[in-house]
Amino acid sequence: MGTQESISNFYKLTPIQLGCEVRGIDLKKDVPKEVIAAIKEDVTKHRILIFKDQGVVSGERHVEIAKWFAEPESTFYKHPRSPHPDVFRVSNDRTEGCTNVGRTGWHIDGSFQEAPFAYALYHMVSVPTNGPTMFCPLTEIIEELPRDQRIRWERLYMISDRRSGPIHPLIYTHPLSKKKVLCFHLGMTEGFVWDYKTPQQRVTSEEETYALLQEIHHEFIKDNKARQYRHNWSVGDFILSDNLSVAHEAAPETQLPRSQVGLRVLHRVTTLGCSPPVKEYDYRKELGL
Repeated sequence: MGTQESISNFYKLTPIQLGCEVRGIDLKKDVPKEVIAAIKEDVTKHRILIFKDQGVVSGERHVEIAKWFAEPESTFYKHPRSPHPDVFRVSNDRTEGCTNVGRTGWHIDGSFQEAPFAYALYHMVSVPTNGPTMFCPLTEIIEELPRDQRIRWERLYMISDRRSGPIHPLIYTHPLSKKKVLCFHLGMTEGFVWDYKTPQQRVTSEEETYALLQEIHHEFIKDNKARQYRHNWSVGDFILSDNLSVAHEAAPETQLPRSQVGLRVLHRVTTLGCSPPVKEYDYRKELGL
């Protein structure tokens, strides 16, 4: 793919399979307000920005960058090696960070909350020889569904496995881009509701829930995983992801032992969601029902 300059000309964007690589900016230094505004615009447009050659970004600076968007929201386990209370530290060595994170299935972060996290910021502070993170765009998954399947998904609302969790539409409107996205977590779903808040409302059986989760999973892996973007980490990578428009999953290799691939330490900060998932459209009209 060709290189394109950001409209603001503050840095250079290079389109990749999903999102863009960003060069020509040092996130460790003070970033002017107009550059931050351009970054916000670009992450909404491109969904993932991979800032290259950033060296090691401190936990404190990581949180400062997250605050460009919203206050950090920490609902995860604290590890004693984490450099900051709002930094989730993940590793393939339990003495260095939380292990087996992100391995329960494709998901967005915070689906169990009233408003899922808006952004996720990732920084690999110790890069292994193998241990990629997988990303997948959500709008394309929806747009490529056959009509009958799309109608079924539009009728579905997810029930989180957290008892106090809210019920969210599976397909809804992204609050900024206004594109259709998914609220889901294949490893943290208790069930689904058909036709929520209508006379036809019905909760799925255990068998039906499992079948629906498998159906959703299939859309992410079909055609030899063609929709997936596999990010192989390099030293200095800092990823800004629109959590609402991009799903992710840790690859199995992320848990390979330190003795085999070296130490893997990933820092993640998530930011407060801005609004609960809502359908800002009438799917019946859109689909001619």
